[in-house]
Amino acid sequence: MARTSALFLGHGSPMNIILNNAYTEHLMKLGQDIPTPKAILVVSAHWLTQGTYITSAENPKTIYDFYGFPQELYNVTYPCPGAGVQIAELDAVFKNASIQYDSDRGLDHAAWAVLKHMYPNANIPTMEMSLDYNKTPKEHFELAKKIAPLRDQGVLIIGSGNIVHNLRAVDWNIDATPYDWAVEFDKIAKECILEKNHRSLIEYEKLGRAALLSIPTSEHYIPMLYTLGLQAEDEQVDFSYEGFQNASISMRCFTLQK
Repeated sequence: MARTSALFLGHGSPMNIILNNAYTEHLMKLGQDIPTPKAILVVSAHWLTQGTYITSAENPKTIYDFYGFPQELYNVTYPCPGAGVQIAELDAVFKNASIQYDSDRGLDHAAWAVLKHMYPNANIPTMEMSLDYNKTPKEHFELAKKIAPLRDQGVLIIGSGNIVHNLRAVDWNIDATPYDWAVEFDKIAKECILEKNHRSLIEYEKLGRAALLSIPTSEHYIPMLYTLGLQAEDEQVDFSYEGFQNASISMRCFTLQK
């Protein structure tokens, strides 16, 4: 079986669930351009746990983990099947990575808000993976290497977060001009990704003031490290989308490909 793609997707505001813009159009095209996977695993910025877990529900519920948005968003559902069959087949990989299962957890918007545009028919078995808040960035990066064999079994792995994500500085105008520090760090991250300078990205606190402003907390940044941890020696990065929303959120997305 050919190796599946691996993606990092900036997901940004929940408003993207119902908006038709350049970013959501990019997601729709991405879903059409890459080969259809057997299953999907989303590494979520919105599920923090002690230990690492994967959803194993047969029919994962749609979790609305956002507040104060238009009712239209809460009327959207994403009734995809769970990936129980695939999990059973891949159990050895998950055990090797010390990953446990959660049969109650559904899919939060880090997963379904992007998949709604990529795979609107909601017909691909989907599971979500949590972030262990006890792990260091380097340990998250190394864990990605342990789950990389999933790509050879038809699983599309998506890191869903944002490279720059500072809600303390957010401008509620989605098209607001980005802050200089946000643009600066997004550019630094892009250069490091292209150079495969993963060490600097793992040790991001050493990259200066722009990095600290861009990553006040790391949960949206860590999914990007998972995607980079999956990168094989023969793979390059294709930036499928570049841009900002709300002044302090980078919507940068990329695909690993030969």
